[in-house]
Amino acid sequence: MQSIHISTARLMLNRPEPVDIRLWTRTGEIQEWRRCISIKYDHYKGTRKFKLLDSNQIRQMRECCLFELNSMEVYL
Repeated sequence: MQSIHISTARLMLNRPEPVDIRLWTRTGEIQEWRRCISIKYDHYKGTRKFKLLDSNQIRQMRECCLFELNSMEVYL
């Protein structure tokens, strides 16, 4: 499995292309979001808002909880 740094992942998320991500939730559960695009980034809170294209849902996550982006492991 290939790995990328969080700064490279941020650049990939800033593009308007759909991505697949895996992340940890507050409860420790692992979620997988497919075909989502980043619509807003808050530098001070360290959060991002995503739109899931399949369901049109808007979801928010903390960047430090991201551990996989497009099948590439993300490290800090």
